[in-house]
Amino acid sequence: MAGSTAHIVQSLVANLAIAAAKGVAAVWTGSGAMMAEAIHSASDCVNQVLLLVGVKQSQRPPDAKHPFGYGRAAYFWSFMVALLLFTGGGVFSIYEGAHKLGHPELITNVPLGLGILGFSLALEGWATWSNIKELKRRAKGTPFFRFLRETKDSDMVVLFGENSAATLGLIVAMIALLAAWTTGDSRYDAAGGIAIGVVLIGVAVFLSQEVKSLLVGEAADLEITRAAERIAVEHPRVKRLVKVLTMQQGPGEVIVACKIELEPTMSVAEVYATVAEFECSLRASCPEVRWCFTEAGDRKDSEREAASGDTQGPVASAAQS
Repeated sequence: MAGSTAHIVQSLVANLAIAAAKGVAAVWTGSGAMMAEAIHSASDCVNQVLLLVGVKQSQRPPDAKHPFGYGRAAYFWSFMVALLLFTGGGVFSIYEGAHKLGHPELITNVPLGLGILGFSLALEGWATWSNIKELKRRAKGTPFFRFLRETKDSDMVVLFGENSAATLGLIVAMIALLAAWTTGDSRYDAAGGIAIGVVLIGVAVFLSQEVKSLLVGEAADLEITRAAERIAVEHPRVKRLVKVLTMQQGPGEVIVACKIELEPTMSVAEVYATVAEFECSLRASCPEVRWCFTEAGDRKDSEREAASGDTQGPVASAAQS
């Protein structure tokens, strides 16, 4: 999360300037599409403030009431952003467009409106491109859209969704305003406002689905399970990794629970040392593992666990993924 705050602030500053410009242009031109875009940008400003609140809260240290910390606060506020984008951006834009469709108004000062939309498009395009570059840097070679679906950095996903929707919305607004100007029919402009609302609702639904999975407790990246399997194979005193469960507790914070099979003849001191070595190796390989709970057992323990029906282990996890 440390590196994501700058991108949030960057988008906030850009959207403040864009919202002010669009608001002035909407009043001067009487354009419904321009008003929808002004509402959208103002909503984005509020969204980015909420993301900053989420980042701040997620960095609070663990306490007695929240022993695993406050990492999921980032996911809660990201989900709130998706809801606000749906209502404050999408629904209101559709309402404004429908109102203009039923009560057409003369559109004036169109060149000024197009100029402001072009200025806004340049800023939004720059912000979106910055998001894409940051996402590619974090992806480390993973295909872009696959990383977008799998990443646990909800703030970056929300920022990219907001900025890409804004860029697409600006293009729609420019086309609608230009069509209304050249044809003299303001209904094209009203239809543009409705189309912008539909785009925002679509993005909001996508973001809410992505964040919901993290909010309710999604498994961490499969690389952590694979690292645990590799360490178990390489450790001379670990016979096998019986089970590994992971959960994403927050951006960059993972909880891991493992069960390893050891020789029943090992002394208590050897068991303690082996468990400690296994956990230290896993944390060294995966720094995002903040909490690791390892249970040691022998072959009979593993057989009893399998007989009880609890067979969720590393092989099953990999197959499900």
